[in-house]
Amino acid sequence: MDWKPYAISLAVGLLVGGLYALLNTRSPAPPVIALLGLLGMLAGESLVSWARSQMTLSQAADHCLQGKSFAAETVRAETKDV
Repeated sequence: MDWKPYAISLAVGLLVGGLYALLNTRSPAPPVIALLGLLGMLAGESLVSWARSQMTLSQAADHCLQGKSFAAETVRAETKDV
């Protein structure tokens, strides 16, 4: 992972924050609740990427639906009504 864009972003943010402080101006940054929402979005994105690397979609479906046969239940329900 390349760290340079993150370092540059942090440095520019500190510079702009210092400029706002020198000008006695409130920062237009979103409230903490919005930042927590963004953090949650990033965590969710990372979690899904990690889960995808662990197994394929067909493997996940096989795991979730193991031992289930929906077609057989429908046939049994129709034959009981006869």
